[in-house]
Amino acid sequence: MPLKEIDKRRGFTFLESGPVVLVSTNDHGKNNVMTISWHMVMDFTPHIAISTGPWNHSFHTMLETKECVINVPTVEMLETVVRIGMVSGTEVDKFEKFHLTALPAKDVKAPLIGECLAALECKVVDYVKKHGLVILEATRVWYNEGKTEKRVCHAIGNGSFSVDAEIIDYRSLMEEKVPDGV
Repeated sequence: MPLKEIDKRRGFTFLESGPVVLVSTNDHGKNNVMTISWHMVMDFTPHIAISTGPWNHSFHTMLETKECVINVPTVEMLETVVRIGMVSGTEVDKFEKFHLTALPAKDVKAPLIGECLAALECKVVDYVKKHGLVILEATRVWYNEGKTEKRVCHAIGNGSFSVDAEIIDYRSLMEEKVPDGV
């Protein structure tokens, strides 16, 4: 069957990146969190780019404080994750409203979210204004070993999500390319 051309605006829905994440910040003692689905790992180092801009209150906090935490929620949190993205931290305390547990980080003032599978403490190292990319460097990574649910969600970009399922392991074929400690 031949390929059929479709609306180019749908292109990104085939390429949508890694799991939907919750980016937490701390603005002069007030915790906040935003939902982000557009991000990417930049290489095998702890550099990550997220796409955001001035429409997000947390964006301004990240640029001012030069820090944040990328928290990785699992599938049972998906409705909460979506709802977090639908309200502004200027209008509501999202940690209180969504019953999130703020845990202290070591290198940043932004909190880890206790309900998440993992959390990456990050420093802002660059901002590419033309493309709305905040470049982060992870300084510490936390993993919730007690969490039984490990599946994460990926935004398709049209209001629907896919969920991780089966893992296919080809590590033995790629061993020479996998960095030490990974």
